[in-house]
Amino acid sequence: MDSLPEHCISVILALTSPEDVCRLAQVSRTFRSAAQSNVIWEGFLPPHCKTVLERLVRPLKFSSKKELYLSLCQPQLVDSGRKSFKLEKLSGKISYVLSARELSIAWSDVPTHWTWKFVPDSRFQEVVELRTTHWLEIEGRMATAMLSQNTLYEAYLIMKISHRAYGLDVMPSQASIELKNQVVFTSTAILQQGHQESRNKQEPGVEGEEKVPMEREDGWMEVELGEFFNGGYGGDHHEVVKVSFKEVKGYQLKGGLVIEGLEVRPKRIV
Repeated sequence: MDSLPEHCISVILALTSPEDVCRLAQVSRTFRSAAQSNVIWEGFLPPHCKTVLERLVRPLKFSSKKELYLSLCQPQLVDSGRKSFKLEKLSGKISYVLSARELSIAWSDVPTHWTWKFVPDSRFQEVVELRTTHWLEIEGRMATAMLSQNTLYEAYLIMKISHRAYGLDVMPSQASIELKNQVVFTSTAILQQGHQESRNKQEPGVEGEEKVPMEREDGWMEVELGEFFNGGYGGDHHEVVKVSFKEVKGYQLKGGLVIEGLEVRPKRIV
């Protein structure tokens, strides 16, 4: 390989993945030099990268396509700060977080039911806290064209439980994911674990057959809602994935749920 021109090596590396390029850069000086090429990193950027850059709240400064790629691997606020965009560093796949303001939440405009507020550890200007309701219904929609093609995605509700919480551990909530007006995934989740000894023995993220919140690296909690496959190629540019989360049958008063947003990210295959 050392006998090949650096440009040819760059073209070959561009056919791999960001993870492979970083690994090969450790093999030899030739690979390390070629791995800085704009030819490689431009191919790892999303097809609609120019549009993403125009939507950024804060413009990025970069001197190379690799630097741009690495900057986009950090969460970036877009669309007037109502969404967060990120590339998965090892694969270049696209992730999005829809803020609470981007979600449809039943009665979220009624102050006796929900309170909008600023919290210092949120990426968004506002989160919303449930004061009291017996009807919990949350829905997020996203155009599949915004996401990476031929990719298996997972959806998560990003939330916290306040010290005033009540009624969240009584009735399980129902989650569903729809594509092309067809339900492709359903699950149940409970937002707050009880204190029974038996519950402490369950696997992390699972309460029997129900999903439970798990702690994130950013200090928030997340509960898994389901997964879907985004084919993309040849599909309808207006196709939308709809993620729903609700508890509308128990008529159990509940409060203390703090919602930051809804994340859609590539599923990590172990």
